[in-house]
Amino acid sequence: MKAVALLFVGIHMVVYGAQTPVNATADSLYMLGDYTKAINEYAKIEGGVAGLQIARSYNAIGNYEKAIIQYESLTSANSTNQLALFELGKLLLKTNEHTKATKVFMQLVGLNAVNPEYQYYLGEAKRKDDNVAASIKHYKKAIAIDETHLRSLFQLAKYYTIKQERDKALDYIERGLDLYANDVSLINLKALVLYNDYQYKNAIPWFKNVLELGETKDYVYEKLADSYYHNWEFIKAKDTYKILLGRDDKNSQTYFGLAKVYEKEKKLDSAKLFINKAMDVQKPIFAQGYSALAEIARQQDDINVAFSYYKMAYKENYQDARIFYNVCTTYDNSGAEPEKKLAYYEKFLKEFPNEHPFYYETVKKRIKELKEQIHFSKD
Repeated sequence: MKAVALLFVGIHMVVYGAQTPVNATADSLYMLGDYTKAINEYAKIEGGVAGLQIARSYNAIGNYEKAIIQYESLTSANSTNQLALFELGKLLLKTNEHTKATKVFMQLVGLNAVNPEYQYYLGEAKRKDDNVAASIKHYKKAIAIDETHLRSLFQLAKYYTIKQERDKALDYIERGLDLYANDVSLINLKALVLYNDYQYKNAIPWFKNVLELGETKDYVYEKLADSYYHNWEFIKAKDTYKILLGRDDKNSQTYFGLAKVYEKEKKLDSAKLFINKAMDVQKPIFAQGYSALAEIARQQDDINVAFSYYKMAYKENYQDARIFYNVCTTYDNSGAEPEKKLAYYEKFLKEFPNEHPFYYETVKKRIKELKEQIHFSKD
């Protein structure tokens, strides 16, 4: 560690050299945030150090175009100036010049392949340039060089969380948490990995930890409430959904969540009340609301009402095969004639010929049964 510190001091002395009075004035203005005056002072000085400070000053005041021009001038004059290249690359990323940033960081990796920051930022540039596979390779290289590189660990953990590769995601998450136990981003990822793996009981304390660390986003409450629901902790689920309503009483999904809890508790009147509230606050979700009301009617053995609601849901969203499948099966459980039931199933095959194999095979089987029934009834 002492050797690294001495090396840094040595580099600092080589880069900056002895300060002249004008240099000191410019540096003082820069450090105090008076960047425009600092630029004017640095402009009086010849050399790369002053040029670098001018670029930094433009960057600091948000004049990114001039900052980039200044950095590029420095790197054209000296293609091995790693400091200028590094700052240029990060600025290009910031301004969404991902392809240019990629070239700069590839140049840096060529100069120093064992710098984990260069590998990480090259990974970032590749990721933002939609070359995810290449970005993963560079994050892994950064960790191979420095196993404590937290940002690379996070990016890999996030990637495998999205891919739903649980074991790999948890491996990188745990390695990151071993370095920083209160990293809220990694804790959030762990909660999501467990939630997506249906480990609702295990996910609950991690979602609670996310909230305790100040990450009070709506989706965290939603996932926590749903985890309580799946873990049969209905009072806690309802309490959490009510917190969400206090934050936003116009979110239909929160009302649907509450309805789901009341339905599980067999409090069907309360469930219907919240479904109707969901439909009142957000009109475009009628299909979901009618489907939920239909399911409750089914549980109450009111087939005709269920069928009516499913037809209303299908009218709202005629592209949803699941809804029309429920129209068919509900009508099949009614006292209708086989010919009429058959017509619905045949319409399903016509409207949704390439749907999920379960729907397709079930409908084909039922059509065959109904045709046989009709045939034998005529005989």
